[in-house]
Amino acid sequence: MTQTQIRQYQVGARSTDVFGRVLCSVRDHHFIVDGPVQNGCPGEEVTPPELFLSGVAACGVELVHVIAREQGVTMGKVSVSAYGELDRSKQKRADVTVLNEVRLTFEFSETDGATAAQLVEGFKRR
Repeated sequence: MTQTQIRQYQVGARSTDVFGRVLCSVRDHHFIVDGPVQNGCPGEEVTPPELFLSGVAACGVELVHVIAREQGVTMGKVSVSAYGELDRSKQKRADVTVLNEVRLTFEFSETDGATAAQLVEGFKRR
């Protein structure tokens, strides 16, 4: 069976009655995202940068599992923590705000260091 290289995703977001609170929808799943308190928003729920970093971390965990399976590698559990930093005074472009720094930290259990390093390198190439 051949897999298509094109993957398409559709998500939605709409305002709510609370300033800075957004209702997001992905397929049949719905969740709330709040803007950060620095923007005058509630900041009680997950914020957009946290959601972005969560997606990157989840991608890391999932892809390491996929790569291990493809390579026939036995591994234990893996966790990824993601750190992001935004400094509006040090943006590379004036027309867009981006995270200045993103760091991922992979932690493996029951997996030797060489195998873990190989799997992380595989993730970086995807």
